[in-house]
Amino acid sequence: LDLDRVLRLSLNWAIALTNADGGSIGLLEPVDDESDEHLLRLMVNRGVQEPNAARTVESNHPVLKQVLAEKKSVVIRNVAESESIDGTPATVQLAVPIQQNDVIAGLITLESQHFDDMSREDTAFVERLADRAAVAINNSRLYQQIQFANNAKSEFVSLVTHELRLPMTSIKGYTDLINSGMAGPVNDQQRQFLEVIRRNLERMSALISDLSDINRIESGRMTFDVQDFDLNQVVEDVVDNYRKPIVGRNQKIAVEVPEDLPPVHADPNRITQVVTNLVSNAHKYTPDGGAIIVRATFDNDFAKVAVIDTGYGISEEDQQKLFTQFFRSDHVEVRAQNGWGLGLSIVRKMVEAQGGEIGFDSKLGQGSMFTFTLPLAKINGL
Repeated sequence: LDLDRVLRLSLNWAIALTNADGGSIGLLEPVDDESDEHLLRLMVNRGVQEPNAARTVESNHPVLKQVLAEKKSVVIRNVAESESIDGTPATVQLAVPIQQNDVIAGLITLESQHFDDMSREDTAFVERLADRAAVAINNSRLYQQIQFANNAKSEFVSLVTHELRLPMTSIKGYTDLINSGMAGPVNDQQRQFLEVIRRNLERMSALISDLSDINRIESGRMTFDVQDFDLNQVVEDVVDNYRKPIVGRNQKIAVEVPEDLPPVHADPNRITQVVTNLVSNAHKYTPDGGAIIVRATFDNDFAKVAVIDTGYGISEEDQQKLFTQFFRSDHVEVRAQNGWGLGLSIVRKMVEAQGGEIGFDSKLGQGSMFTFTLPLAKINGL
């Protein structure tokens, strides 16, 4: 996708294998946003003798005009000054269009002061180079468009999340004030309404947090405070936080972590987020009375965490899209739970960004097991 490198290599090959004295490669670009006219901007050149050689060529240039009209290579003999594409004196000039799907993107120009003509073999070779250059140019422009779209999306998400946080903070603050009775007595029905507001604020806050995380990861702005830490403590803290809602649904949860589990090397806060997401999913998508196990094992280089549940399971069709952003299954049990379909996408990116891998095993109606690995801490530099 390094367009400049591709163009320079193409020009060097063309000059070397045709024994030309010099040449250039130019790309077509619109004169302005409202015009159909184009000009040729010379991107790379070699052997151009005149220091003031033009960097742009107007579309009415006789050689460029002919190439654009005929869409084929043009050989000019006894090159007049007005016919030279890049201002180089020459006895012969070869101009080969760079085109794909019958659309011209640029021009390869070669000049020689020692030959009277360009052979058909030389022309055919440069035309093949032009075909390769056309593919590279197209890929580079597509990549630039994707980068532009990603940057625009990133800026939009940053703006939206920032603009939403302030009013949500105000709503939460005033809701808490009302609920505390500072604005007067609050009856039972009003408290129910305030609770509905609080729950929806929490949902929106979670969405904003998830969007911000994805945005930072994809834009390369998420930082990781990598250190050696006790994975068992992270697992215990997460499970303790979920014991009350788990008991409230008559579910059972067990932790199986060996006492000799070595420290891992990662960001403890991000891994807490990963474990929290997986335990939360297991809790949400396991029916009342079900069971959840959080298990950790290790080998020579990695620790492995597994979150196992006796929940609804995942169909083979849904498994193909499980880590896709905003994907949620159409199964009624899944749709009954709140969620945005962002959690597993974030978990995967966070784990992989820290040198680990994530996977799962599931059958519809038979529960699921999600696993992820983390590198073990180096002991005494080993």
